[in-house]
Amino acid sequence: MKPPTQWEYRVETLGTFWTGTKDDVLEIFLDEIGEEGWEVFSIENPPNSNKLRIVAKRPLAQAARRRRSWPGE
Repeated sequence: MKPPTQWEYRVETLGTFWTGTKDDVLEIFLDEIGEEGWEVFSIENPPNSNKLRIVAKRPLAQAARRRRSWPGE
């Protein structure tokens, strides 16, 4: 039986209080993280903010798995 997929996560906030997030900036950002293997599964607008919070995941790589196996190091 195949073990369950382990994930690593990335959270980014784009935009500024005054200008928000421009579509072209968002598109460039999404293209860049997509090329790195990230899959966006949540985009939200925090309350009282013009910013966007983006949450993405990708399968946890062996190198990252070793690095993350000891919290606090």
